[in-house]
Amino acid sequence: MMNRLPQFCALGATLTALSGCGTVTGMITSNLPESHSGRPSIVVSLRKQEAYIYRAGYITASSRISSGREGYGRFHVIRKDEDHRSSLYGDYIDSSGRIVKANVDSSRDSRPPHSHFVGTPMRYFLEFSPGYGLHQGYLPGVPASHGCIRMPHWKARQFYDAAHIGTPVVVKL
Repeated sequence: MMNRLPQFCALGATLTALSGCGTVTGMITSNLPESHSGRPSIVVSLRKQEAYIYRAGYITASSRISSGREGYGRFHVIRKDEDHRSSLYGDYIDSSGRIVKANVDSSRDSRPPHSHFVGTPMRYFLEFSPGYGLHQGYLPGVPASHGCIRMPHWKARQFYDAAHIGTPVVVKL
């Protein structure tokens, strides 16, 4: 079975990439050999700019990422929010929905008159430390976030679906 695992993972990755459908992802992970099922854990490599889901010691999913500040340690998922929005980073918008001031830090950037703050979407948010987590976001190819770990949409969804409150998260250099 060990010799077939790379082929199985490659097939699963191809099917998932082609479909973009969460049900295919579920089929792939539910059909893993029994030794590859069980509780997941997440490992983030800041140096490689990649994140991994492990089950029973085996990588069952991976994603490229864009990380933020160099912080590392052992954590656990403390909250899941499928439609999270940042409470700090976003845009100031006027009453007609026009962006008045983009890419602001609401704790530092003053609000223009007659505008309100709209936080940046952070879909499939897995918070593992207060204010920090994994979520869908832009990947410019280098560490660029304010501290969270950004992933492509379909990968963020895959990690979100696999994790539960209490899932271990290890962020390493």
